[in-house]
Amino acid sequence: MSRKRIDDEIEIPAASDWRTTDEDEINRRRKRALEESFQIRNRDPRHPIFSNFDVRSTSGVTYQIEIRDLANRQFSCTCADFRKNGLGTCKHTEAVLLNLAGRFGRRFRAAAHLGSPRVEVGLDFAADTLRVHSGVAQLPKSIRSWFDTEGRLMDRPIDGALATLQGLASGDLPHLRVSQEVEPWLQSRSRIEEAKVLRRLYEQNVQKGIWPAQETKSPLFPYQREGMLHLAFKERALLADEMGLGKTIQAIAACALLHRLERAQRVLVVTPASLKTEWEEQIQRFTDLPCRLAFGGSAARRQVYQEGAFFTVTNYEQIVRDAGDIMSILKPDIVVLDEAQRIKNWSTLTSQAVKRLESRYAFVLTGTPIENRIDEIYSLMDFLDPRVLGPLFRFNRDFYEMDERGRPLNFRNLAQLHERIRPLMLRRRKSEVETELPERTDRQFFVKLTPNQQKAYDDYNAVVARLAARAATRGLTKEESERLLIHLAMMRMVCDTTFILDPKLRDCPKLAELEKILEECSQNPGVKVIIFSEWEKMLQLVRGVCQKLKLGFAWHTGSVPQQKRRSEINAFKNDPECRVFLSTDAGSTGLNLQNASVVVNCDLPWNPAKLEQRIARAWRKNQTRPVTVINLVAENTIEHRMLETLSQKQALADGVLELKGDLSLVSPRGGRDSFLKRLQQLVAQPSPGAPVVVPKTAPVDPLLAFSAEAAQATGSQIISCEERFPSQGTHTVLYVVVEGIAAAAQSSLTALYENRVKQFAPHAETQLQIVDRATHETIERLIEAGLITRSTRAVRPLYPKGDPAPPPLSVEEMERSRAQRELAKRKIKMAQLLGAGDLVAEALESIQAGILALARTFAIDHRLPEPASFEDALTPPWVGHFGTHSDSLMSCMKSEDTRWATFSKACALMRQILGD
Repeated sequence: MSRKRIDDEIEIPAASDWRTTDEDEINRRRKRALEESFQIRNRDPRHPIFSNFDVRSTSGVTYQIEIRDLANRQFSCTCADFRKNGLGTCKHTEAVLLNLAGRFGRRFRAAAHLGSPRVEVGLDFAADTLRVHSGVAQLPKSIRSWFDTEGRLMDRPIDGALATLQGLASGDLPHLRVSQEVEPWLQSRSRIEEAKVLRRLYEQNVQKGIWPAQETKSPLFPYQREGMLHLAFKERALLADEMGLGKTIQAIAACALLHRLERAQRVLVVTPASLKTEWEEQIQRFTDLPCRLAFGGSAARRQVYQEGAFFTVTNYEQIVRDAGDIMSILKPDIVVLDEAQRIKNWSTLTSQAVKRLESRYAFVLTGTPIENRIDEIYSLMDFLDPRVLGPLFRFNRDFYEMDERGRPLNFRNLAQLHERIRPLMLRRRKSEVETELPERTDRQFFVKLTPNQQKAYDDYNAVVARLAARAATRGLTKEESERLLIHLAMMRMVCDTTFILDPKLRDCPKLAELEKILEECSQNPGVKVIIFSEWEKMLQLVRGVCQKLKLGFAWHTGSVPQQKRRSEINAFKNDPECRVFLSTDAGSTGLNLQNASVVVNCDLPWNPAKLEQRIARAWRKNQTRPVTVINLVAENTIEHRMLETLSQKQALADGVLELKGDLSLVSPRGGRDSFLKRLQQLVAQPSPGAPVVVPKTAPVDPLLAFSAEAAQATGSQIISCEERFPSQGTHTVLYVVVEGIAAAAQSSLTALYENRVKQFAPHAETQLQIVDRATHETIERLIEAGLITRSTRAVRPLYPKGDPAPPPLSVEEMERSRAQRELAKRKIKMAQLLGAGDLVAEALESIQAGILALARTFAIDHRLPEPASFEDALTPPWVGHFGTHSDSLMSCMKSEDTRWATFSKACALMRQILGD
């Protein structure tokens, strides 16, 4: 059968359909084996079929494949997919099988029937021992007696038996083969035993006074010592303590302990860029071990890796560029991921780069292993030990119920998920281990919008409501989805202040509340305040209040260079006159600001984890004062309704991580139905059948008033409303297009028509006509086809009137936008020059800078907050600037193929976007 014919016969479900069988997944790998190009070499030509093969993939990596049994599909491969998928195959294995079938034809088919002529020694994982799978009769009689009738090794040391078998393979029995799986299995067993021995040795030496009881300059609390031991002796472990309990110090102590045990000489710490100096400070405070931060260009960072200090501290963005150098130069014994929720999305470029880091020990630190979806814990465990949760397709089968289209409908088996991750995870709450921690008081301050805010809010809310209604009937296009996200963000911005979107309007009732809070705090000596906002322009207004009250403040936002942020933090910590810490979410993770006792959130983030991260800057270990948390919430807005959404998301994390609550009531936060449900929660809509309030004064334009109130009264189910002027007659037609069935809207719209049009314009010759979307679209198609004739002489659009036009950009904003666009052009040109010189890593850095600059142009032009990182630039709403090229561009930047040809395509796409 030809290769094309085989390819045509392989059927696999669509990528969006999660209901795959094992056979479907095997077929996926067969299809990839057919589509991709591999270089295959037999490592032992004496055995043409039952042999070991080197397979070099298009990415340049070589894997070792072992063919043991064709009939029972007993194979082995060294790739990551084979190790975790549980299918017993992978695309490399299938490529070898296709190659052998093509080369040997009938001989290959006979080999499948006859089996391997070799003595095949492998593993019996269930019995945790060696097993002779075939050819046991060829072994010397004295050695055959070591194995039972199923070929399993009995009552004999594995090491000695293996040495004897390997000796036979290299001497009297060259047909004997010991599987390549045996050595890693033995190493794993050895490490488990070694960890037990090392732990006993450590505890005995501490008890005898030979080693100090503490591995740090300052003593650890008992729970922190437990965390240190968990990390050090689990080898690859998740520390998920609630924020504020000192995960950093526990990880530093575990690294120092492994250094004492001579198991670690180099540690790589990967952290958000804003926390690198915080790690340096903590390392220097608690140990005498050398530490270096990776800053500067690629040459400077490479020099840091070559120096190989015990602690090398990098940030996530650098790992995307430097993973290869780190593995070839630094070769860390321990990898520490701080704030590891940064890799919660398993498909991102950052997550994929981090998972290329290899080390014996790995510590994952995060107080929020689950923020929105259970796939986030999957990504973390995939880094630690891919075998715990297996491949994504098996994870989806185990823990999701699917609808008829193969999309997630409900969670299931969450208690089982907890049991799977429990051996690697240690999680403690402040209430469990820190009874002496000061109390925390949470308060909600509700403020009313000003008329200007309310008008702007209603305009954006109307757009969101229309799109939400559209999503309920037919789904949204990509452009509509991005528009929806942008307008949701604008609604949240307006809840703070109109100034974020319109520099000429500074309406901000939250400032009055803040001024009262700061005045009260300033009258209490020693009280310091942290104020968070997602929007830097909101903080600019708060800064003005601080200046008015003559309060010293620190400024910590994404626009502050990394190395300057430390001086701002130190000023807040050490200067008694610096009373306020103004921060965007750049400062919501990792910082220790226990000298503050008041936390004010000017706005609420989308998920509870981020809210807790903000609060934990102050309410944490070594805090001596009670902590007050104040949330400023715009009344009867999206912020008000977000309070319920935050509590629902917290229930998911508590259920999986701590088995709290009724897990059967926890449902997925994904899928179209859940998305629509969340939209309905967040967007204000009148309840069905709500009476229409009739104004006592006549509207200036009764038809315009009708269209606006009809859209509001029906929850924006109206698609369009027009006044049409027929070619014949003196009357006009009020033509309304609705979602759903026209008859369902007939009674309410007719009543509104009577109250608005007939009451205030009784002599108007206007007729009401209501049609559904399908009917309207059919009429338009018939007109375009020439089957019927349009008989209107004019049309006046009444609804929608169009989105409110944003105020024009200021001269300063236009200049900033132009500068970012020019920067994007320069970076792309520089990338092409570097790529042509075979400096691919440096070129990639320039492409990412170019993409970030262009996304910032989009943010300035649309008065959105500017993306802080390259990764942000490839997420909504900023990705909207790349238009129809966004999918292709993201595909290039997230590809595992790191050759220049891939990134050269990204450069070409960027030049098209820039019109260059």
